[in-house]
Amino acid sequence: MVPAVNRARALEELSKSHFDLLVIGAGIVGSRIAYDGSRAGLRVALVDAGDFGHATSSASSKLIHGGLRYLPMGDLALIREAHLERIALMTRVAPHLVRPLRFLLPVYGGGPHRTALIAAGLFVYAALSGFREAEIQVVRPARAHDLIPAVQLRGMRSAALYEDAQTHDSRLVLATVAGAAREGAVVVNYAEVTALEKGLAHVRVGREALEVSFEHAVNAAGPWVDRVRMLEHPGCAPVTRLSKGVHVLMPGVKDWQAALAVPLPRDRVAFAVPWLGMLLLGTTDSEYEGDPGAVSVTDEDVETVLKEAARGLPPELLRREHIRYSFAGLRVLPVGEGDTALARRGHVVHVGSKGVVSVAGGKLTTHRQIARDVLRRLPGKPPELRHDSLPGAGPLPPRPEALEADVWTHLTHLYGSEADRVLAYPGAAERIHPEGPDVWGQVLYAAEQEWALTPDDVTRRRTTLDIRGLTTPTIRERITTLLAGRV
Repeated sequence: MVPAVNRARALEELSKSHFDLLVIGAGIVGSRIAYDGSRAGLRVALVDAGDFGHATSSASSKLIHGGLRYLPMGDLALIREAHLERIALMTRVAPHLVRPLRFLLPVYGGGPHRTALIAAGLFVYAALSGFREAEIQVVRPARAHDLIPAVQLRGMRSAALYEDAQTHDSRLVLATVAGAAREGAVVVNYAEVTALEKGLAHVRVGREALEVSFEHAVNAAGPWVDRVRMLEHPGCAPVTRLSKGVHVLMPGVKDWQAALAVPLPRDRVAFAVPWLGMLLLGTTDSEYEGDPGAVSVTDEDVETVLKEAARGLPPELLRREHIRYSFAGLRVLPVGEGDTALARRGHVVHVGSKGVVSVAGGKLTTHRQIARDVLRRLPGKPPELRHDSLPGAGPLPPRPEALEADVWTHLTHLYGSEADRVLAYPGAAERIHPEGPDVWGQVLYAAEQEWALTPDDVTRRRTTLDIRGLTTPTIRERITTLLAGRV
């Protein structure tokens, strides 16, 4: 087994070593920068004020997609790049975490689009992917009903069928952090940068204050990127704005053979996506001006999600009392005016007065390209974009004979080729909750191998307990006890 995480040793290295690169923020972009930087031979430190992937990177729509909705915006280069990245992630980088998913986009009479326009858009979308799509066509309502029996047929003229992919976003972050650590990066969560000087960062870890020496620094703090920029240059003008997106999780539907994407005004789309045996609905898109750490789901947000989903689904599937979980995330957009839904989804890179490179925005799908763009801004030869596999992307081990099939399917999705390591603990195969596939070995593995420090780290980002609505007070108490004995 990979040696257990040693937080004390990492903190000692953080304070005593001189780093070629300090990365502030360990969402999907920051963790990838740390991974690629380490593979390029740099001595890298990766820190986050919270847990790895605790904000936007664990609150996405879980999609790895080309961005069909970006066609009206004219972002053809972004769509092309996203297609290439989707294929690389799905086939080589993290095939256990990124899997193909068919989408059905219905065309209703009186809706914002017409069949001819959708057909033309599909052709362009396929062309931008190099016609690598497994299935892309316009189908009749009867075929749409075969794929999604619950879809609203009244008023449907036709439907577009195309392929994208989905992922478990927080697990993708953890796999990338693990990759960076195995390449030699020093990674520390719950380590907040409180001040920045030329070549020196002041970091608070609990009640302890550390000084981290570095040659170059990257600010990849997501929704907090402008706040970190102000540590370098107080009073600097913001380069980003925020948009809130809310998602709702409902009980699963077993007979869906595709996800549903219903066109909305403002070039938006309402998603209904089968995910981990549940139905993920979303998302909203509204400007957010508050504290990023205080973003939350309101009753109005939930009502909006359910109302928009009802354009393509029956009301009995969308009852509020069926909601298992909801979450809010923040998109980071370039500063500007106008509707956030119509804002371009490209990333922003800014070099500060003391040389700190700040990056924000972009898409989960293109996080590797964003990381490469950032590393190009640093001195030296930029690393090549390689399709090396993340931890867990190797051949799957055989299923243990006594282990139930649904548990093994769950573990191989989250951990891939390293799933058997989760079962190496006494009592590891015992289900945490009888209605879910998570097992107690995941809790111990999270503490020893995945930097989990709090119950939320385990229930929200390293298992699927929270999103299934299965975290009971008794379970939380036992997880707290197990963490106290391991951390």
